[in-house]
Formats: sequence, C-alpha cells, structure tokens
Amino acid sequence: MSQAEPSSGPSIGEIVSREIERAIQRSIKGLEYLRIGDPPVAQTPRDIIYKRGTLELCHYRPVADEIYRVPLMLVMSLVSKPYIFDLGPGQSLIEFLLNRGYDVYMIDWGVPRPEDSRLRLEDYCLDFIPDCAKRMADRSGEKDFSLLGYCMGGTLALIYAALFPEYGLKNLICLTTPVNYEGMGMFRLWSDRKHFDVDRIVDTLGNVPAEMMYNSFQMLRPATRVISQIRLWDNMWNDEFVKSYRLLERWGNDQIPFPGECFRQNTKELMWENKLYKNELVLDDRLVDLRLITASCLNIIAQHDDIAPFEATKDINQLIGSRDKQDMILKGGHVSVLAGPNASKRMWPALDRWLGERST
Repeated sequence: MSQAEPSSGPSIGEIVSREIERAIQRSIKGLEYLRIGDPPVAQTPRDIIYKRGTLELCHYRPVADEIYRVPLMLVMSLVSKPYIFDLGPGQSLIEFLLNRGYDVYMIDWGVPRPEDSRLRLEDYCLDFIPDCAKRMADRSGEKDFSLLGYCMGGTLALIYAALFPEYGLKNLICLTTPVNYEGMGMFRLWSDRKHFDVDRIVDTLGNVPAEMMYNSFQMLRPATRVISQIRLWDNMWNDEFVKSYRLLERWGNDQIPFPGECFRQNTKELMWENKLYKNELVLDDRLVDLRLITASCLNIIAQHDDIAPFEATKDINQLIGSRDKQDMILKGGHVSVLAGPNASKRMWPALDRWLGERST
C-alpha cells in the first residue's frame, strides 16, 4: 500500500499564525484609520486655463514623450466632485491617461452657489460645454477632440454631441450614462409624479441639498455601507485595500447640491417624459436629435450598476447615427467600473485600446 504524499499547502499552525498576525494588524491599523484624516486627492499637476463662475477648465500637464494629436475632455456629473477621475497616485484615471500619451482636459463644475439654482440644461449643453471646447481647441491647436462623460456628465455630453455634430467632436465615450429613463429603477419609482412634488422642492430650496442626493444614493442599496465596513475590517491588515477604500469613501461622502432648475428639468423632461430617449427633448427651440451624432462612440456599461442600471444605459448606440460604435459591458458597479483596483485592470486598458486607435 503506497503512502499518501504530504500536502504542499500551509500547515494548521501556519494558518493560525497568519490569522493571529492579521488580527493584530487589524487592531493596530484600525486605530490608525480612526486617527488619520481624509487622504489627499486630485494630486495630478494641472493648470486652470479658464474660470467662469464656479466652473474651471483644467489642463493636465503632459508627461509622455509622445502625445496623441486629439485632446480628450472629461465631463463630470452635476452632483459629484470630479476627483473620482483623479483619486490619488496609482489610482487615478487621469494619471493613467497622461502616462499613455493623452492630452487631458477636464471641466470642473464646482460647487453651485445659491444663485446657480437658475441653471438649466441649456446652460450646460448650449453654453458651458461649447465654450470649454472652443477654449480647449485654442489651447491645443486642434479642432478634433474626444469627450468622455461620466453618469449625468455622459448625458450632458450626449446632448452636446447631438446639438453640435459639426464642431469637431471625433470620439464620444459614455460611461454609465442613462439615456432611457424608464430603466432607472428605484430612482424612477421614487420620483413618480403622483407623490414627488419637484416644484415644491425647487421653489422652496433652490438647489437640491447634497444630503438629499447622498441619501437617495444610499437608499438604493441600504445594506451596502454595512457590508463595505465589514469588508474593510476583514482587510484592515491590507494597506492597499485600505488606501483604496478611504479614497473612494471620501469621494462617496463628498456630494454637492444639484442646481435647482436643472433638477426640475431633469425630473420632468427626462425622468417623467423620457424625452431624450424619444428624441423629443427641445432646448432653446432646438431639437436634441441623437440620430445626428456621427462621432465614434464607446458606451461603457456596468453590469451591476444600481445608479444608472443596465436597462437605462444599454440603448445609446441604437439611438445615435454613428457608424463606428461599440458597447463595452464590464463587471462592476457605478463607481467600481471607473475607479479602484478592478477599474485599473479592466476599464482603463480597454478604454486606452479603443481611444488610442482613434486619437491620431
């Protein structure tokens, strides 16, 4: 009878020792976590080349020896700060793009003031984005450019692309971008016109408070925060995990008010009437016809997105007139598809491959 070969895996004693060491590290690092303040963010060097009210147009300083000819402009949602694009060294999409040779610009909407409650989609899509695109062209010397919009920033980019198809937009990247608001799940249910008095909210408050937006996001998955804190404790010994968690937590807690009139318009015309999807949205007497978009388009969809669900984001390429268009469906949620360890391994390289071929 032959003897069984000894196992090559760790012994019981080694496993116990490892878990004891991790428990000790959890306790030590847990105290450090409570003592240390928010981690620094948005550290990639940049120049503010234009200011207008709270808006800032930023140009990030190139670092690669060879730069793609076509510049790239990033557009953020109106309810979150844009440093999700630039969390920190090694965890920054902007840093990655610069290292890959892109000429990167970004619109930072800033934190809306009380007087900004009057701002509407017309201001963002007919004025602010075209103005920034022109100033980027003046700075870069290139008429062609690429536009990447995240969440509602992608919706703004879509509307701009439909209204200005002849103004040099070469590539359009929509990242977790809602277009069919019938697919907005719980958001659509909560804002049903039968019980959601958007006029009273805006007329009373002006800008919609950041706390209201933050709580609505949290209510989509009420157990998420508890689960994430359990995962944090389990991985407290892992410095890289804790670093990424703290950066994403800081951004997630750092919401900003939603300009009131734009919120009213977004609720009535997009959420209730679904006018963008139906090609019925009119801004300043101009029809936003998505069929007029001819730029190459990449639609990046997160499979497990609770904020901009699959059903709300999947139809962009069926609505636009572009010939060169692609859907990219990735594992992950609304934030993890853009930032964090999974994004740096999946979305970032895939974006680079698609955009690099179209930026010369």
